[in-house]
Amino acid sequence: MTSMSRARVARRIAAGAAYGGGGIGLAGAAAVGLLLAEVRLAKRHVSNGASPHPPNADGRYGDTYTTPDSPPLRLAMLGDSTASGQGVRRAGQTPGALLASGLAAVAERPVELRNAALPGACSDDLDRQVALTLADPALAPDVCVIMIGANDVTNRMPPTRSVRHLAAAVRRLRTAGAEVVVGTCPDLGTIEPVQQPLRWLARRASRQLAAAQTIGAVEQGGRTVSLGDLLGPEFAANPRELFGPDHYHPSAEGYATAAMAVLPTVCASLGLWPEEERPDASRREGFLPVARAAAEAASEAGTEVTAAMPTGPRGPWALLKRRRRRRVPEPEPLHTPT
Repeated sequence: MTSMSRARVARRIAAGAAYGGGGIGLAGAAAVGLLLAEVRLAKRHVSNGASPHPPNADGRYGDTYTTPDSPPLRLAMLGDSTASGQGVRRAGQTPGALLASGLAAVAERPVELRNAALPGACSDDLDRQVALTLADPALAPDVCVIMIGANDVTNRMPPTRSVRHLAAAVRRLRTAGAEVVVGTCPDLGTIEPVQQPLRWLARRASRQLAAAQTIGAVEQGGRTVSLGDLLGPEFAANPRELFGPDHYHPSAEGYATAAMAVLPTVCASLGLWPEEERPDASRREGFLPVARAAAEAASEAGTEVTAAMPTGPRGPWALLKRRRRRRVPEPEPLHTPT
């Protein structure tokens, strides 16, 4: 699918999500049926290799930066198994811990991490996760990272419904005063047990949903970072290194790769990342209609999309950025709240 056609489909999905339209298929029904059969086999393989319980990484990171006039920043993780860190053995290897540690280093302030993500969750679980995240006003997050979408594809959730739930979650979190960064649907075409010729269907469905998620999230004031292509080529080139033992969830190195891509956007959302005055044309950054920016981001790893101008001749415009990744050390929580 070309970038322009993906933009058109993504805009239709996002419009359907916003105005209550019916489901728009991600692929033909027969093809999806074959794909789901392959994914069910993959998940059976997963159940034999992965712990169903991700490590608990909640706690405080960067205690060395504690000062009387610097209260900790609060980071919340929401989403599915990718957000929770399923597939690794130690808390410090989860994306939440990696992001908390990196954010603490950049901000030079401690960071309090709370993870509401649930392995196996689809986007319709975000309502519960948001309620849990906002339950205590004294612990309201400064920034939330949402990673969701893979289970929506494999469970055949209509993409309009998927995007509607995500947009509602972003809107509630932004209304509560939190910055929101969405890691969009990863590339399911990289799952080893899913064989060709069905891998391309999984890739197409994943990218299509990722583009629609971008539109839905950005229009509610969030930022997005594409995970699909970031993990795709690297996972395909190094499947033993970047996938965990179950060949479905990322390994510690895979999660670190994702965290490196998301960290600059998390920092930028809080005004902690140096911002150039103009987009870098040499990195193909620039202002685009939001649907076109979403389609381009879905096709290239680690691309950020954020709202720019509210309207233009082809609808809202967005800023597409390709930030330089920053390596983060593997952390250990220094303090666990009681």
